[in-house]
Amino acid sequence: MCGIAGFVDRTATWNAEEGASLARGMASTLISRGPDDDGVWVDTSSGVALGQRRLAIVDLSPAGHQPMVSGNGRYVITYNGEVYNFDQIRDELTRFGATFRGHSDTEVVLEACAAWGIADAVARLIGMFAFALWDRQLRTLTLCRDRIGIKPLYWGCLGELFLFGSELKSLRAHPGWVPEIDRDALASFFRYNYLPSPHTIYRGVRKLEPGCVLILSEGGEPTIRTYWQLESTALAARRKHAAADDPVEALDNLLRDAVKRRMRADVPLGAFLSGGIDSSTVVALMQAQCDRPVRSFTIGFQEEDHDEAVYAKAVANHLGTDHTELYVEPSHARDLIPRMADYYDEPFADASQLPTMLLCELTRRHVTVALSGDGGDEVFGGYTRYFWADGVWRHTRWLPPGLRRALTRMLRIIPPEGWDRLFALAPSSIRPVRAGAKMQKLANLVALDSSSGFYRQLLTTWEAPESLVLGAREPQGPPWDESFGCEFANFTDRMRMIDMLTYLPENILTKVDRASMAFSLEARVPLLDHRVIAFAWGLEPNLLYQRRRPKWLLRQVLDRYLPSRLVDRPKMGFGVPIAAWLRGPLRDWADALLSERRLAEGGFLDAGLVRARWREQVSGRRDWQFQLWSVLMFESWRDRWFASG
Repeated sequence: MCGIAGFVDRTATWNAEEGASLARGMASTLISRGPDDDGVWVDTSSGVALGQRRLAIVDLSPAGHQPMVSGNGRYVITYNGEVYNFDQIRDELTRFGATFRGHSDTEVVLEACAAWGIADAVARLIGMFAFALWDRQLRTLTLCRDRIGIKPLYWGCLGELFLFGSELKSLRAHPGWVPEIDRDALASFFRYNYLPSPHTIYRGVRKLEPGCVLILSEGGEPTIRTYWQLESTALAARRKHAAADDPVEALDNLLRDAVKRRMRADVPLGAFLSGGIDSSTVVALMQAQCDRPVRSFTIGFQEEDHDEAVYAKAVANHLGTDHTELYVEPSHARDLIPRMADYYDEPFADASQLPTMLLCELTRRHVTVALSGDGGDEVFGGYTRYFWADGVWRHTRWLPPGLRRALTRMLRIIPPEGWDRLFALAPSSIRPVRAGAKMQKLANLVALDSSSGFYRQLLTTWEAPESLVLGAREPQGPPWDESFGCEFANFTDRMRMIDMLTYLPENILTKVDRASMAFSLEARVPLLDHRVIAFAWGLEPNLLYQRRRPKWLLRQVLDRYLPSRLVDRPKMGFGVPIAAWLRGPLRDWADALLSERRLAEGGFLDAGLVRARWREQVSGRRDWQFQLWSVLMFESWRDRWFASG
């Protein structure tokens, strides 16, 4: 795993030493992604400079040094990622006459591109990756990102200057770019709590989307093409699927292979274990294929009602892993908050980023690579919102508009705090968390008559974000397209598809990538092996969506390794008591960032609207914790990167 950066400057007014210094400066901002080695490669005649920071995982020798030149001298690569089938590809290349200097997957990817071309080479890769390949003969730069978007890659074309890097801070390190906040993208951030692709917080800079390559030819503009599409892959799998005689056995074998491939490393390896379905499946399959106890890691919160560490410990004891747990005080998580802007590089407001970072920090004390269960909810249909939202949609879509509006008004008669008091009378086993907010969400959903609007409402944090961000016009992507995913008659399938294209790469995978890389820890996600994804989309819905047991088929696999009583409980996740913190230990910090004068001088947000919600929050009249958290994450980010503005 590494960090990559570089540029193509067609003015070429710099010499080799200056170009190397610029590339090294860009790469140096990524040192936490690659603390073990650094390198640059420069060609002044073409105006290209490539930089790299290395986290050595496979082949720790100098033979893995980057940027790396191909055996025929034509191609140069700077590469970030892990390819888990590189041994097989290497053997195939060797049969065709290729020779290798070392044993890294980087060299295999490079020689595969040299032998077969980028498109054919990438189609053979099983793994996560983002790389830049310079063709010295054609003077062409190609950027490539993995199918699901596990590893990040940013780019910007600024006149005659083209920049790219693993993080936005690497682009900022080049003096030829003056960053400017994109108000339109900012509006999207306040809807979703993340920046949806291809947008970034900066005007003129983009994310290379998953499954895409960007080609910058000499004298031309960047062109982007897709080499892998989730929607077409899912449809093809659904069309050609022939039901396996034993789908549980078929999935077990496939997951075993996906996990085993990701256990290859020349450094210490372990796994995150929350005690839930996904992480327990990954750890169980690791332990089943390992002749010594697997290292597993979890964190717990002593003061929280929904601490999962006790469940993780029970799973670890049953499997016989070498288990490490850390119980942390809330102050440990709060201490991370001022550093979020550095770690996440652009506004990001999923509060579970805090415990995720604590888990990564703990894990890195012991190992360099950790397997994770991320992606299981999207791939195997595990989110509870899929089931209740599907039920609401099926029962309200046929209602006349007038009746839907009337039902919405009825639900809104009782304010959110009133619903909270009513549900407080219910037994704790059936009492929903933040019942008032959920009833407000239900009222908004009932009023909608389009599936795309219904889905957007499920994930919306700020209603009408254009009213919050001054002068913004919110971009529209897949969640706005009523025809998107229409080939899937099942509404749950459509939600799952959009989640995998948006929420998964931009929220879940961004959270894990930034948290792990902040501590030089490589996180691997076997449930997002593209072969597993194709298999899951080829299944009949009844093998995935059974209301009493979501992720039904995955549970059947796990039942082979664990008693169901150890994992059969309501989904919990990483909870953070933001509301209590904002009224308590974070109040002064938040009040300073949300001062009316500061917000007005910044000129990005409606200061009156924000202050009104802040007053309601601290008084306890309303709970706006998630809306205010997104504002605080933006303002703390702005404070870090635009201190004078």
